[in-house]
Amino acid sequence: MDMIKWLLEKLKGMYGEMSEWWPGETPFHIAIGAILTQNTTWTSAYKSLQNLIQAGLDTPEALYKADVNILMELIRPSGFMRQKAHYLKNLAEFVCRDLKCRLENLRYVDNPREKLLGVKGIGKETADSILLYGLHLPYFVVDAYTKRLLSRLGIIDQKTYYDDIARLFTENLPKDVKLYQEYHALIVEHAKRRCKKKNPLCQSCLLKDQCLVGKKEDQDTQDV
Repeated sequence: MDMIKWLLEKLKGMYGEMSEWWPGETPFHIAIGAILTQNTTWTSAYKSLQNLIQAGLDTPEALYKADVNILMELIRPSGFMRQKAHYLKNLAEFVCRDLKCRLENLRYVDNPREKLLGVKGIGKETADSILLYGLHLPYFVVDAYTKRLLSRLGIIDQKTYYDDIARLFTENLPKDVKLYQEYHALIVEHAKRRCKKKNPLCQSCLLKDQCLVGKKEDQDTQDV
């Protein structure tokens, strides 16, 4: 069994099956959230998203017409408010100009990922989040949690490119949206619970024997 399938089974063994977890009532809400969560926690991004919804600025048309200064205040909880306000305006302009104000129309164009990457403020992780969770297209999301876990398992190194990491999943798994969503959710759950950036909880982890950090912790314990 290759490492990607092995890891999936191990994570399921620890946390069980997980369903889609990215919150949002509409595809456009999910796209807004994908921008707001850049360089911050989802909790902070969610507060900003709720502010936009309550202000009625959660559709492409409304966001496109909104005053950028008002946007900045509404999204203050997610940080980088000036930058993200302009990114949201760019997204809304793209959707209204190229997709008839319906993000869902992106499903039917050629190279939807490239279209999103052409919008200033949308990078690969943000684009793939929108495509996978908002539009239910089979693109795997590679985030900091994914890079941390795979590098600790020796599957990648810190210099591995984003698209090469994504291909590890898309080329070794069935092209299945629900599977990609579940796998990503499992990685996030594991990183938050055990594979923390600092002070990881290796002793209770089923991946310990394969993990470079876990092996080092065992060796340090033996040397004491």
